[in-house]
Formats: sequence, structure tokens, C-alpha cells
Amino acid sequence: MWAASCLASCCASCACEACRSVAGSISRRSARIAYCGLFALSLVISWILREVAAPLMESLPWINHFQKMPDREWFETSAVLRVSLGNFLFFTILAVLMIGIKNQKDPRDRLHHGGWMAKIVCWCVVVFLMFFVPNGVVSFYGIFVLHKDESISKFGSGLFLLVQVILLLDFVHAWNENWVSKDEQFWYMALLIVSMVCYLATFTFAGVLFHWFTPSGLDCGLNTFFIVLTLILVFVFATIALHPKVNGSLLPASVISLYCTYLCYSGLSSEPRDYECNGLHNHSKAISTGSLTLGLFTTVLSVVYSAVRAGSSTTFVSSPSSPRAGSEKPLLPFDKLDEQKDEKKDESKPVSYSYTFFHLIFSLASMYSAMLLTGWSTSVGESGKLVDVGWPSVWVRIATGWATAGLFIWSLIAPLIFPDREF
Repeated sequence: MWAASCLASCCASCACEACRSVAGSISRRSARIAYCGLFALSLVISWILREVAAPLMESLPWINHFQKMPDREWFETSAVLRVSLGNFLFFTILAVLMIGIKNQKDPRDRLHHGGWMAKIVCWCVVVFLMFFVPNGVVSFYGIFVLHKDESISKFGSGLFLLVQVILLLDFVHAWNENWVSKDEQFWYMALLIVSMVCYLATFTFAGVLFHWFTPSGLDCGLNTFFIVLTLILVFVFATIALHPKVNGSLLPASVISLYCTYLCYSGLSSEPRDYECNGLHNHSKAISTGSLTLGLFTTVLSVVYSAVRAGSSTTFVSSPSSPRAGSEKPLLPFDKLDEQKDEKKDESKPVSYSYTFFHLIFSLASMYSAMLLTGWSTSVGESGKLVDVGWPSVWVRIATGWATAGLFIWSLIAPLIFPDREF
């Protein structure tokens, strides 16, 4: 017993020392990567608790105080939502604390980039305390259903998807401008090849959608409407982009077309497994696992991308006072001496991105990941095995595709309507 106690103490001491070492090694420019790592850790913990925490949750009297014990699914969902709520509160508090930071001399700038040991401890404490809050608070956060089956987390999840769309549009236009600015035959051919590959993938994808989600002999008018409307939008994108007055390019149109088709597939694949027009019902378990993995992977990627673009986005990510020239520096410097010189030189400079928006991205992503892991908190009976399944998920994805289409069309025609403004 004494030996085991000593071993446990040594392990705890080593773990604390390792955390302190890692926290101390996080530099100013690697802070954004560290936040992404913290968010990724929350996803891993949520996924693990979803699988193993139900028995423990059932034994906690302040959680399981029902006269009739709920299904195991309820406890799995509650565990995920409690981690998500803690993550949401942590990043929301940071977002509020960072409001109005314009200069690196602001003391809160150091709070954003430093104090990592304290922040990691605070994050762990906040997440841990969420397992002691009343069930009603967690229900209001993720499961509490209003008249139109809406909840706080579902609203935040949809908003996160919309932010993803805006970041994607910014990336696609920047990609196109970068290759066009080279003004060389090779890059023009590269633009054409990438565009053709995207269009080929789009129409192939559309054919697969017709095969899977409009089975012959069944009245699947809703699915047909979704797919046909997506194809119409694909042609509209190309038509507007190639119009002489727009002076656009096929590359952004082709990439957005492929993304809208993917969103259409994502929405249709989330239809209930007992819906006769869902051709994936025979492969529900495999598709569900693949959807979960892909969804979590794209969530982490989108959050990481938002961190990378936070200093250079031409949309609302950058601080109004941030110099664009400073955004080209790498997130992870290779030379510590150069980094120290840059810190001294840039000490009085404006911040290079909006810290508040940066943390809000993680807050919204926390909601989205919870809804993804719990099947949008609407599936009954089978949601412990199937994720991201249900009509709310369908409409959120389809609506996101329509929002993507609208924003992309607006990005093309806005310069014509407001020629004196820069977009």
C-alpha cells in the first residue's frame, strides 16, 4: 500500500511537471495552436465519456435522482453536453475578457498568450464542475426543446456552420487571387484543371445522391427537390462567375459547388434510418461511424483553420487596426532568438487579429461538436449507436448549403452593386 501510494505520488508529480513544462514552452505565436490542442482534447474526452461514462453517471445521486431511471442514452448524452458546456463557458469567458484589445501593451494581451498552466487548470476545473450542476441547466443548454425544436446549442451549432462558410469563401477567393496574380500560363492551367476536377466530382457526387436517396418506385419528392436545387445552384454559380461584368473565375465557383453538394449529401444522410427514401439504412452503423469521424475531423480542421486565418482573413476575423503585412508570419517560429526580437519590436504594435472572435469560434465549435456527438439530441432509442441523425440535422445542413450559395452569389455581385466599396 505504501509503495502504491509513493508510485501514485510520483506519477502525479511527473504529470504536473510535464504539464508545467509544456505550458511554459508555449510561445506567443504558438498560443493559437495550443488553444486548438485544448479544443481537440475536449473532443477526445467527450467521445470517451460518451462510450464509458454512463455507469458512473447512473451512480451519481445528484444526477440520477429520477423515480424512473432514464435510458442509458440519456446519461451518455448528458456526459457529452456537460463537457461541451464547460468548454463553452471557458472560451466564452475568455472572449468576454478580450473585448476591446487593440494594442499589445494591453495587459490582457499577456493573458491571451501566456499563463498556460493556470488556464489548463481553470479549464479542467470548469469542465469538472459541470458534472455537479443541476440537470436542468444542462437540459437548457442542449436538450431543452422549444416550440420549433430549437435549443441554445442547435442555434450555436448552426452559427458555427455559417462561420465555416464565411471562412471557406474567404479562403477560396484568396486562393484564386493568389494564382491569378502570378500571371503565368502554368497557373492558369492549374486553375482550369482544379476547376474541372471539382466539377467532375460534383456531378459524380450528384449522381450518387440520386442513386442513394431517390429509390425507384418511391415518392421521394423532398430529396429530389434538394438534389435538383443543388444542381441548379451549381449552374448559377458558373453562369454568374463567367459573366463579363463579374470578371470572376471558375475556381471559386467549382469549389463552392462541390462543398454545397457535400452539404446536400450530409443533410440527406442524416435522415432517420427508418425513412424509406434514405438508401443508407442498410449500412447505418458503418455510415454513422464514418459520419462521426469525418464530422469531428472537419470540426477540428475548421477550428484550426480559423486560428491560422485569424491574422490574415479579409472578412471579420482580423482586428480593424491590424496591419495585413504582419499576418504573413508563421504560427510557429523556428528561431527563438528571432521570436524574442519580434516580441520586443512588436510590443507596442496593434494586435494582429480579434481575440474575442477567436475565442467565440471555439465557443460555437463546442456547441457544434456536442450536437454532432449526440445526434443533435433528438434521436430516440438508437442515437447511442447512430450519430448526427434526425430531421433537425437534415435541415441545418441543407440550410447551411443554401446560406453558402447566397453568400457566394453575393460575393460575386456585391462589387457590381457597390463599386466604390472594397469586398
